[in-house]
Amino acid sequence: MRKIIALVVAAAAISLFLPVVAAAADSAKDILEATGIKGGLVVHLGCGDGKLTAALRANDRYIVHGLDADAANVAKTREHIRSMGLHGKVSADRLIAARLPYVDNLVNLVVAEDLGPGAPGMTEVMRVLVPNGVAYIKSDGKWRSQVKPRPKDIDEWTHYLYDASNNAVAHDTVVGPPRRLQWKAGPTFARHHDTLASISAVVSAGGRIFYVIDEGPTSLMSLPAKWRLVARDAFNGVLLWKRPIATWADYLRGFRSGPPQLPRRLVAAGQRVYVTLGLNAPVTQLDAATGTIFKTYKGTEGTDEILLHDGLL
Repeated sequence: MRKIIALVVAAAAISLFLPVVAAAADSAKDILEATGIKGGLVVHLGCGDGKLTAALRANDRYIVHGLDADAANVAKTREHIRSMGLHGKVSADRLIAARLPYVDNLVNLVVAEDLGPGAPGMTEVMRVLVPNGVAYIKSDGKWRSQVKPRPKDIDEWTHYLYDASNNAVAHDTVVGPPRRLQWKAGPTFARHHDTLASISAVVSAGGRIFYVIDEGPTSLMSLPAKWRLVARDAFNGVLLWKRPIATWADYLRGFRSGPPQLPRRLVAAGQRVYVTLGLNAPVTQLDAATGTIFKTYKGTEGTDEILLHDGLL
């Protein structure tokens, strides 16, 4: 009898819990659609019970951090995160000052239902946002968004040698000797210093970085390579997506012995990425935000170099 009662109580609790979670998921979906943020680091100020905080991690392209001045709310949020199996991808901490605990230009989206007295102000919110990041704030019962403008003094690197001109000089006046780390990501070590470089190509556009990497085991060179096209947020390093590359150059080839065309097979511009997903594969156009394949160009097998200039590929 006790088991039956326990089951009834548990079923009732679940029936009450699911609509709340569903409502939070709908709210999160509306927020992400309204802001156009398709991945990266999301910060939820005033996380409350954590339902919306957890729901803001719509898929694997997001990492979510909840902040609340009330320790009890942080405890509730953490409990909900654990119950959803999202611990690690979603986290919560207590906000103990009006200054947000992030370096400049790190967060893609800040969501807050109230920026009242004692809460971080818009100046602080804009400080932590990445260029083109969005603050989505509820005030007087209405949600409003504010986009952080992209500075004119930072540039993109869309081709192997800057752009289609193959002149490796950008118009960036911010770049300089590194003074600190903005973020880091694995693998910690490349496969071997005597063989083909594990990083084969790197470009950056639209606040994202794209690279071709051999993710094969670093401890055993006898195992085959695992070439991947990887996309990360350029400002915080959040992994956005990966795509396998079936064949690439021989990973046991001697270091700096070529082939020289490999880094020229990857181009990014705006919301598109162009790449050969194999050594002899045709050129493929992908969505920069999600890695979705939009188009494969027939007859481009054997491409050695991709150039994009004034909309002409």
